[in-house]
Amino acid sequence: MIEITNFRQGAILNHDHGIETEKSLLVRIEGISEHGCPVTVNGIAADMDGRHFSANVELTEKINTVTAATITPYGNYSQELTLVWDKKSFKRYNFYIDDNIFVFTDLSRQRPKSAFDHFYLKGLKDIHTKYGTKFSMNCFYHNAHDEFLLKDMPDIWKSEFQDNADWLKFSFHSYSEFPDRPYAEASAEEMGRDWDLVQNEIYRFAGEECYIAPVVIHWANIHPACTMEMVRRGTTCYPSTTRLRVMGGPSLADRQKGGNMNQVEQRSASGIDREPQTIGLDLHYGFGEERSYLTNHRHVYDPLLKLNFFLGGMCGNLTPMEAIEPKAAAIFELAKKYHFEAFNIATHEQYTFPYYPNYIPDHLQRLEKMVQVYTEYGCKPVFFTEGILGNTAWDK
Repeated sequence: MIEITNFRQGAILNHDHGIETEKSLLVRIEGISEHGCPVTVNGIAADMDGRHFSANVELTEKINTVTAATITPYGNYSQELTLVWDKKSFKRYNFYIDDNIFVFTDLSRQRPKSAFDHFYLKGLKDIHTKYGTKFSMNCFYHNAHDEFLLKDMPDIWKSEFQDNADWLKFSFHSYSEFPDRPYAEASAEEMGRDWDLVQNEIYRFAGEECYIAPVVIHWANIHPACTMEMVRRGTTCYPSTTRLRVMGGPSLADRQKGGNMNQVEQRSASGIDREPQTIGLDLHYGFGEERSYLTNHRHVYDPLLKLNFFLGGMCGNLTPMEAIEPKAAAIFELAKKYHFEAFNIATHEQYTFPYYPNYIPDHLQRLEKMVQVYTEYGCKPVFFTEGILGNTAWDK
């Protein structure tokens, strides 16, 4: 038997993982040959040290295959890994906002001269103007709190949205906020119907150039058939996994009746709202290797699904102002250790609105603070859907 031990299937590698030139990324492949027999890596004889082997390999493509092989008295063994070269990588962040429908409800009723006169869009534009931030707004078709359908959103600001399409995009999220996990047991046709409703309205009121494929579906839990439909429609990346899984966050009762957001935030920060409390439950519900890898390395490529999976990162409505800098500092320490450069920021629209039961008065200030912290760390704003998590070097 043989095993490559320093890289995982689908590892996304950059200049910090080896020596990068215009033509290649030179990386060291390490592993174990169970019987200590000689190993080749992509046909190159590896250095042997007992059962341990190592060899330098040049990655020259966006998606690379690395094969370690050995011949033993017991038969021939090999392992093949897919490794991604994140060529000319740079520090970058993606920012998506889920559950957008309140703003469209307001705009349809208030009819301001400029869409950006609305306090929410104005707040986002002010952050963009100051830091260059790019936002993708994931949208509902139906407002479950105050009866409204996206078809009733006026198109009178279409040219204005088109003028801002370089930094503000709209995407599909779900038909409505409720029920939770709406596509966990849905068919591809059912999700596609809702997707078309939202996408067609975005085209109508904002223009095709303002649409972007979603990087997350409502509650992030979807049926396998919906996953394949999502990929077919242009999604290139997704948070953590498309597998149905245990998640944290405010309960349905908290969101509908108005819960204690301080308590919700504390539970989220501690992890108690999503972590199994016994090893039995942990082993039953968890995928330990996958989870710990994403916790440390933050992203990984699935060569079968052709999706880049990324860890969610900070969420504005779950991270109090005073916790933003410490949490970001911990993430940046991991980034230095594990050499990742793509970060994600997220939040949910409704917490910005005073009439929402769980309104957070400083929500917009939190969003700006998170952007400020990532900007000061040297990150540039991107859309994860483009290229390798926002790095389009391979497309040039």
